[in-house]
Amino acid sequence: MEMVELGRTGLTVSRLGLGLASLGGMFAAVPEQQAIATIDRAWELGIRLFDTAPVYGYGLSERRAGLALRGRPRSAFILCTKVGRLIEPGGPDIQPIWAEPPRGVGPRLDYSYAAVMRSFEESLARMGIDRIDVLHIHDPELDFTKASTSALKALTELRGRGTIGAVSLGVNHADVAARFLRSVGPATLDCILLAGRYTLLDQSAGDDLLPLCRDLGVVVLAAGVFQGGVLADSSKGAPHGYGVVPPALATRIEGLRGICRRYAVPPLAAAAQFPLAHPVVPAVVVGARTPAEIAEVAAMLDQEIPGEFWWALEREGLITARAEIG
Repeated sequence: MEMVELGRTGLTVSRLGLGLASLGGMFAAVPEQQAIATIDRAWELGIRLFDTAPVYGYGLSERRAGLALRGRPRSAFILCTKVGRLIEPGGPDIQPIWAEPPRGVGPRLDYSYAAVMRSFEESLARMGIDRIDVLHIHDPELDFTKASTSALKALTELRGRGTIGAVSLGVNHADVAARFLRSVGPATLDCILLAGRYTLLDQSAGDDLLPLCRDLGVVVLAAGVFQGGVLADSSKGAPHGYGVVPPALATRIEGLRGICRRYAVPPLAAAAQFPLAHPVVPAVVVGARTPAEIAEVAAMLDQEIPGEFWWALEREGLITARAEIG
């Protein structure tokens, strides 16, 4: 698998990363051996970028990441996790999406300097790995003031000591990331993990955030590129986060599927490849629950897609960033 530089960080990542939320039991339980086998298969495929978080299964995802990765050569992979929530007994900020969280513990939102430093140390302990390469401030909009001051101070100190390689955000909203960048000034953030906002179905990050990142030398890891799978299956009750897909989105999906049929391009292959054409996006991060799923996604990056396909999407108004498509 192709390896690329992660902006100015000095780190090198694979073009495809594995997000470990699903392996922490997001929406459905995943047996531990299956989770480890999925990470092992990703490694066999050349994936060297792994992203987790304390809140993913309330520590379960991080623990499984450690079980699968800590025997590997440490310089051979990039490990990312997040700060902003502590996992502790009676933690009140419960999220119902986790199918198998450990009993008696929960997340507590806390972006203070002390909490961030504690979260970092606890992540290292859960994983049994001595270094985290990219540390994201998770969902900074939940306490923007502390996230952009106290939490950022902690991460900047860790980077300055060489304890982490890059300071980042983990966000679902392009406007939040742009606001954060403008409020903290240049050369503060190295990268942003952005979920669901630079995809075939939602290109809102292309209006403001991506040009801003290009100006400031910040790179973006594009996550959520399949929008929960709605591009593949938009039926009611499918596991894509919509009870009923909004009519405007359904129309867009049908338009995309029609062009995909015309050019014999699998929709999910187009979804995986689209963000990578932008100069500030070095990699996409996808989730998987099984070894077969991550193998299928990896194959999508090798799918040949004709240039005429992208032009057709632009003509139909389905993508607006034609200048960024090779």
